[in-house]
Amino acid sequence: MLSAVTSLEKRALLKVLAAAAAVPALGALAACTDGGDKKSFHAVDITGAEYARDFSLKDADGRQRQLSDFKGKVVVLFFGYAQCPDVCPTTMVEMARVKKELGADGDKLQVVFVTVDPERDTPEVMKAYMAAFDPTFVALIPTPEQLVAAAKDFKVYYKKVDGKTPTSYSMDHSAAQYVYDPQGRLRLYVRYGSPVPDIVADVRTLLAA
Repeated sequence: MLSAVTSLEKRALLKVLAAAAAVPALGALAACTDGGDKKSFHAVDITGAEYARDFSLKDADGRQRQLSDFKGKVVVLFFGYAQCPDVCPTTMVEMARVKKELGADGDKLQVVFVTVDPERDTPEVMKAYMAAFDPTFVALIPTPEQLVAAAKDFKVYYKKVDGKTPTSYSMDHSAAQYVYDPQGRLRLYVRYGSPVPDIVADVRTLLAA
């Protein structure tokens, strides 16, 4: 599972980079802040990209959530599912470590998890799943129709893989993360397996901008 998802993630990254290359003057935009100071990131800088700009999905409490709900925080968003055997729990553990290593700035980080398995990832399941890693992490549960639209908008891949029984299927999916700055602007594409210290450093850079 891990090698398959990693391969998918690499393909997704190539799509993101291709899309970024098509945005006029993206390189100049990505390298500068409002003050014109050049910033260096460990993750892929996609500042100015014309996709993955927002969402409007219900969380595990049934509340409609948008990116603006988290203004003032660095938001890390990724797609996954609760029964994922490797990539998702690994990412969740790493993001819990990132929050811890941020110290006093940890409350300025918001992790958002969008399920690609709304059939099994009920509100009760997602509440328990978030609580297992960090109770401040937010799970979003799209309808099947919303998931199709969100996946297209965020340029992510997902596919149901049948199991031995109707309920034992797995989900192949993209494994990277999108990072938004405190003003709600899409800034970074973090590849799966990126070192925690690198993510921490990038979050600190965005908080200091």
